[in-house]
Amino acid sequence: MTAYPLAATAARGRPPYPHPVARELRATLALSGPLVLTNLAQHGLVAADVVMLGRMGATPLAAATLASSLYFILFIGGIGLTSAVAPLIAGALGRNAADRDEPRRLVRAGFFAASLVCAPLMLGLWHTGALLAAIGEPAELAALAGAYMRTLQWAMWPALLFMVLRGALSALGRPGWALAASLAALPVNVALGLVLAFDPGPFGLGLGLGPAGIGIATTCAAAFSLAVVCGIVLVDPRLRRYRLLHGFWRLDPARLAAVLRLGAPMAATGLAEAGLFEAAALGMGLFGAGQLAAHAVAIQIAAICFMVPNGIAQAATVRVGLAFGARDGEGIRRAGRVALGLAFGFMSLCALVQLSVPERLIGLFIDLSAPGNAAVAPYAVGFVGLAALFAVADGVQSVTLGMLRGLQDARVPMLIAVGGYWGIGVPAGAALAWWVGLQGYGIWIGFCAGLFVVAVLLVARWRHLAARRARPQVSHPVESPPSGR
Repeated sequence: MTAYPLAATAARGRPPYPHPVARELRATLALSGPLVLTNLAQHGLVAADVVMLGRMGATPLAAATLASSLYFILFIGGIGLTSAVAPLIAGALGRNAADRDEPRRLVRAGFFAASLVCAPLMLGLWHTGALLAAIGEPAELAALAGAYMRTLQWAMWPALLFMVLRGALSALGRPGWALAASLAALPVNVALGLVLAFDPGPFGLGLGLGPAGIGIATTCAAAFSLAVVCGIVLVDPRLRRYRLLHGFWRLDPARLAAVLRLGAPMAATGLAEAGLFEAAALGMGLFGAGQLAAHAVAIQIAAICFMVPNGIAQAATVRVGLAFGARDGEGIRRAGRVALGLAFGFMSLCALVQLSVPERLIGLFIDLSAPGNAAVAPYAVGFVGLAALFAVADGVQSVTLGMLRGLQDARVPMLIAVGGYWGIGVPAGAALAWWVGLQGYGIWIGFCAGLFVVAVLLVARWRHLAARRARPQVSHPVESPPSGR
């Protein structure tokens, strides 16, 4: 029996389920469940900021949207870089489940990588106001956006350090703690935002800092969630033996090079996808406020659905990584099949709902009976219908990317993603929108075309590597470390 970390049931010889696929399904669900909920909790932090900014009026909301769009594009790149920690730890544990040294060294390298990328990014973000003014944004919006960014930008460093530990905890079979920290940070973010951003209320609370106060609250919430996870790492008996934070200030050039080598193409992939969505929003704005608003609604519906395959992808990285480190060829293929099946099934269900009741979904975001939304609703229905096709392809490509990362394959998937998004999706969307005259519908069709090509090519890449690289040496299934906290 191949040794996997904390595989107590396998060691006793009494697997919980007799069929290998059933065991893999259980393991993947146990790992992906907390990861999905953590994604939703972190999405809730962003949503809470939008709600509070919306209460300040259209101008503060617009200014903060300009700043946060730039921030999150760069942050997604940072997440891609730090996400290399999870597959590297999983591979190390697959090779030797008793290894207590490699996870600590990789966490340390992840901290250094996050810090290295944050320094230049934060220096550039400090000048957001001047940058927006230089490209022609109104002076008032540029000034407000700059003030907001100068408080929000400090959240990037603790947030990326949190992502390093989140990846490590996932690889070690303890994903629930990251969920607990994210949930604990939500009330901290809201409470501080209300006190710092708004004028004093009936009880004298409120400093009236405006959007800058929201940025401070977000930074404090990020630091709080990091502190919670660090505390858990120090006290949880199953994590304490890895000493993940011991000597975190020491540079380990070899491990840092490994993280950068795998993480850099992952960061580029994330930036390419984020840039695609930003370009689509900018292009949609050229066709009027009605189509832009409808696009925003459809993207929000797609983003909520995407939280599930994104969590499954993160779980697939760990499950495939464990099998890959152990040279368990059948385990690699089984982990991939289960993860891909879960994502395809869930996103197909989402697509069915979007096609069946688009008006009800749209009504969760805008008042369809309001006269001002009469121009939005028809476009929103059409975009949601296209989003149903988009959802299936997006779920498949996301999970397949996670599976390939478990095989520590990132460079070719990066080329596939960049080529599909920017070589097919953007040109096709632009041609259909302007040359054919489909406007916003053309942009969405380009979305679907690019993602479909990326999904097909990534699955082909997976099939090729799973067959060629695995070199199966054992036939036993990958047994899961206990999930939860």
